[in-house]
Amino acid sequence: MSKVKGAVIVAISAFMSWMGILAIPVFLLVGSNVMDYGTGLVAAKYRQENIKSYKSIRGIVKKVCMWLLVIVGAMVDTLLNYAVDFMGIGIQLPFVVATVVAVWLVANEIISILENMIDIGVTMPPFLLPLIKNIKKQVEDKARIDREEQDNE
Repeated sequence: MSKVKGAVIVAISAFMSWMGILAIPVFLLVGSNVMDYGTGLVAAKYRQENIKSYKSIRGIVKKVCMWLLVIVGAMVDTLLNYAVDFMGIGIQLPFVVATVVAVWLVANEIISILENMIDIGVTMPPFLLPLIKNIKKQVEDKARIDREEQDNE
């Protein structure tokens, strides 16, 4: 049993080392996906909705597509690193785009979790939902590429 435990720890450590800055947002995304799916199933009963397999599968596909968005962000980061290296600039950029995508997705998932909990009847601290929405907006504002600036260049 200790060999299995050791192998799992080594695998997780290697994965986290390889992911670098992206590791925590990815783990948070997976955790928030599971929590959102679970709270959504429970909230459906409180919303007087029938749980249908089609809708459930659609939700799972949506969660998988979120992971694909993070992978696309990592691909963009890889292209940026390739371009920077090709130009002879000696810097290595971390997973910047992928991390921003993952943080934005986690904020979305947390908003959905909180809304599900409200529908279930959980008393919500009045500051929590506005706080998460503010975090999401800040990520959007920092990552926004202004169209006018692009046209002027």
